[in-house]
This record gives sequence, structure tokens and C-alpha cells, in this order.
Amino acid sequence: MAQACQARDKSRGGTGCMKRLMALILAVLMLVAVGCGGAKSGGSGSGTIKIGVIAPMTGDVKTFGESTKNGASLAVEQAKNMAGNIKLELVVGDDRNDPTEGVNIATKFITQDGVKAIVGSVSSKVSIPISEVANANKVLMITGTSTNTKVTVDDKGNVKPFIFRACFIDPFQGLVGAKFALNNLKVKSAAVLYDKGNDYTVGLAEQFKLNFEKGGGKVLAMETYGKDDSDFSAVLTKVAGLKPEMLYLPDYYNKISLIAKQAKSKGLNIPMMGGDGWDSGDLDYATMAGNYFSNHYASDDPAPSVQNFVKAYQAKYGAKPDALAALAYDATNLLLEGIKKANSTDTEAIRKAMEGLNVQEVSGKITFDKSHNPVKPAVVLKVKADKTYEFVTTINP
Repeated sequence: MAQACQARDKSRGGTGCMKRLMALILAVLMLVAVGCGGAKSGGSGSGTIKIGVIAPMTGDVKTFGESTKNGASLAVEQAKNMAGNIKLELVVGDDRNDPTEGVNIATKFITQDGVKAIVGSVSSKVSIPISEVANANKVLMITGTSTNTKVTVDDKGNVKPFIFRACFIDPFQGLVGAKFALNNLKVKSAAVLYDKGNDYTVGLAEQFKLNFEKGGGKVLAMETYGKDDSDFSAVLTKVAGLKPEMLYLPDYYNKISLIAKQAKSKGLNIPMMGGDGWDSGDLDYATMAGNYFSNHYASDDPAPSVQNFVKAYQAKYGAKPDALAALAYDATNLLLEGIKKANSTDTEAIRKAMEGLNVQEVSGKITFDKSHNPVKPAVVLKVKADKTYEFVTTINP
């Protein structure tokens, strides 16, 4: 099995299969250590449930981790550390946006700290292996921001019963990007650049291409790079020669800022679009001004659920919340609603309660489909030089 994984990863230029294999091995070992009952213990009506927040507090996307921790903490604080009659205890772990570290933290949370529910992580490449560990041990997990389909379903397409998410998934976000490019930007050709080793960027890139070409557009180039690459001149020179009408850049804010600046130096002064990974206070706003990305909510949405959250977050943290904070807040509140509805610390009871939720959250009215993905719209935002975003449109499923 390991040899098959290595061969598969070599052919794809990544390490995802081996990382997931190691996560599964860890999960099996943990089941032996803690017993097949996992986190099933706990009665109804009272008790304490420990919730672990796993997020990248340091590393290449540390602003995402800070926003995630803040959003989750605010939700628990507003609930007065209670979900119905169940007391809440929050613990935080830093995965540094590294899959191995994420699995290590999840393992410690479950086997040593008695955690029965996890909020996180941020990136799909970390959340996928964590989900395998959590699900094998019947520990609830809800990620606010991991959009890859494999977070909540296994390789055979079977839903992981204890895993949920508060964000829309990559196929929908890729569809949103394609629809906006065709219908709003009115372009007919595009080039796509993405990190070949990141499940998130691969998913968005593939879905954008599929839907853009299905809608009549033409993707002139699908160019890849590595996580640690910083010089994109060769790739961008090649792309510039193809004369695309737009660039689709589905990566995180730090990488996008580098690529966009170098793209402009190559004469690629064309519209750029990406996904929710652009949403960060550390984005290079001067370079990215005038370009677009799909996101989960707009902070200037007048809906009471949005404005109440924005005011509370600003009062506590002194900054306007980004989508990462909003989604962590939503994810935590969905978990708390499930605990309250189940009136139990039994993860099986909470899981069933969460499957039947129909609640209004900051990012929209949320119900879960059969794969534990929320059914809700996306928004498209325009980057402004004054470090704000302008709401452009809403695109429904």
C-alpha cells in the first residue's frame, strides 16, 4: 500500500497520498490505544465537553490561524461557555499549516486531552488527514474554511459521519469563478496558475477549468509551481506569450501577492481572479487592487446576523473580521447548536443533531447536504487599494 502511494504521489508531483496513509495508520493505532468506543462516552443533560481548535497560528498563513482562533473564541464567549446545559472548554493547537503537525495535535487532543470535538483546521491539506483521525475515533470535527471535497468524504465517496464544514466546497467555488469570468468579466480565454502540492489550489484550478470551458471559454495554460517557489518569471513569460484575457490564481494571499506583482512586470495587466484564500489583511492591496475573488460573506452586508457579528468582533479584537473569522465563528456556533440540540456530550447524538440543523449564521442560512456540506451562496468581492473589499455580486448554488 505504501509503495502504491509513493508511486501515485511521484506521478502527481505531490505527497498527499502518503500523508493520508500515515494519518490512517495513526488512526488505527489510536483506536487500539483508546478503544473502539472512542469519544462515545458521555450522558445527556449535563457535563463538560472539551473543544479543540486546530489552526496555523504560525507559518506561511498565520493570519488565517489568528482569525480562526478569534472567531471560535468569540462564539464560545458569547455562549457564556455553555451549550444548553453542557459546559464548554476550549483548547487551541498550532498546526503551522503542516499536515503532520495537524495530525500530531489531533492525536494529542484525542488521546491525552479528552477532546470530543474539533474546530479546524484552515487549509484542506491539513484538514483532510485530521478528519481521518477524528472520524476513526468518533470525534466531531467541523472546519470553517477547508473547501476540498475529500474533507468530508473518503476516496470512495462515502461520507465521514463525524466530519462537517461551514464553507462551500471547491467545485462550487470553481464554478463561481468561471461564471463570473464569463458573465461579468466577459472574457473568453484564461490562464491558470496553481500550487501542484496543495489540495485547495488543485481543486479550484481543476473546477475553474472544467466550468469555464463548459461555458464556452478556453483555458490556454494550466501552469503549476511548488509551495516554496518565489520566482515565477519563466512561467509568466510563457503565459504572457499566449495573451490570455484573464488570470485565475487560486492560492493564498502570500503567494498571490508575489505572482501578481511579477505578472504585471511581464505586461500581464489583465483581470485576475481567485478564491477565498485571498482574504487577508496581509494581501498586497496596492498590487491586487481592481481584481476579484470569491468569498463566503461580505462584511458590509446589512443583514443583522452579519452586522451584529462585525460589531462584536471589532469591539473585542479591534479589527474588521475577514471570512476566516466569520467561518470559524459559524463553524463553532453550528457545533454548539448541535450540542445544545442533543443535550448531550455523546458525539453520536451530537452528530445526528447537527445533520438536522437549519439555522441562520453569518455566512448565510445553513443546512447540511448528505455529504455534510452547507448549502448556501457565495459572494464575489473586488479588492480596493484602501485595504477594503467592494461587494460585487452574489452567486447561488
